[in-house]
Amino acid sequence: MQIDKAVIAITGGARGLGLAMAHLLGEKGARLALLDRDREPLDQAVDTLRDKGVDARAFDMDVADEMSVREAFAAIARDLGPVQGLVNNAGITRDGLMVKAREGKVEKTLSLADWQQVIDVNLTGVFLCGREAASQMIEAGNGGVIVNISSISRAGNMGQSNYAAAKAGVAALTVTWAKEYARYGIRVGGVAPGFIETEMTASMRPEMLEKITRGVPLGQLGQPDDIAFSVAFIFENDYYTGRILECDGGLRI
Repeated sequence: MQIDKAVIAITGGARGLGLAMAHLLGEKGARLALLDRDREPLDQAVDTLRDKGVDARAFDMDVADEMSVREAFAAIARDLGPVQGLVNNAGITRDGLMVKAREGKVEKTLSLADWQQVIDVNLTGVFLCGREAASQMIEAGNGGVIVNISSISRAGNMGQSNYAAAKAGVAALTVTWAKEYARYGIRVGGVAPGFIETEMTASMRPEMLEKITRGVPLGQLGQPDDIAFSVAFIFENDYYTGRILECDGGLRI
């Protein structure tokens, strides 16, 4: 896919990995639709990109709300034209053991609220945005590319039942959509980041972060740009579809 002049939507585009993707894709000439719930950081991200000559616009959206997603994608099509690319990047964590016990007595369990919120954002949000983007691509008749952000945690990770289940679902959706949409000229790929230096990892306890870093064969956390390069590779490689690209410094959970 030719990134230059392509309309590409990025969920969770106001910060972290999403903003790094926006910078790289914008430098390659993409016309960007940044989607996020929080308006202030979203506007700040757009201003930063525009200062660098990138064509970027902000769209309020809650990825877990069907009407919000439909309205946002309709606004993108109205203001920029139908999307030609989508990065399903928005995600949250609500970590916790399924059951925490001491001396045979259960002290705490993972709440249904924490389970549901992660599933709603990290999996249902991908479903809703992917459906809207694919619909626009099919009706426009020019194909397109969808990139879903999964995680190495999709293989299962202690303390992340909700997150791991959602990211495994994202990987499964990637393969399923690639098979369904190929007839329309739409490719679907995924990126599974390892531990990357973002606000999410910065909030971890220092001793836990140090332990994780020691476990990475390359001996360091990844950078947001590493994931952005992976996303750009999928956009630009016209024979890549239905696969998950792992970018984790050699770490396997």
